[in-house]
Amino acid sequence: MHEITGSLSRTARVQANPVQCTLIRLAVDWGADMTITASAVSLNVDDVPASTAFLVDHFGFRTEMSADGFASLTRDDVGMNVIFLRRGLPTLPADQRDDHVCGLILAFTVEDLEGELARLEAEGVTITMPLTSEEWGERAFQVRDPNGVIVQLVDWNTATP
Repeated sequence: MHEITGSLSRTARVQANPVQCTLIRLAVDWGADMTITASAVSLNVDDVPASTAFLVDHFGFRTEMSADGFASLTRDDVGMNVIFLRRGLPTLPADQRDDHVCGLILAFTVEDLEGELARLEAEGVTITMPLTSEEWGERAFQVRDPNGVIVQLVDWNTATP
């Protein structure tokens, strides 16, 4: 058994001879040279227009692309797109087609957490987790969009000892 560590701190344990290990090392290191040009999170929901409207109306996103069952949203200051896909789309792999977004939190760090909380409350958005402070320095509150997607606004302070 040989252990090969890649340039991205990945380790592969393989049953191979030294020549095969060299080939595997090349495969493990290959991703280090990859150029990532954009990032996105893609969420399967039942009602794409409802989730789209929620992020546009309450969080300042804009629709970059859209089609039936699809919307890609962006903001200049986020660094990633939020994509909504309608559950059941035939273009999705069969094992993902009926999945609904769950266990995921869209978290955005903001400069004026209390101001954002007051603004969202004034807009009639239901706060589903009140403003909390954690000992590691995170302060956050949460809301949910019409499809149940959790959006958390956060700021960070110095952790308490």
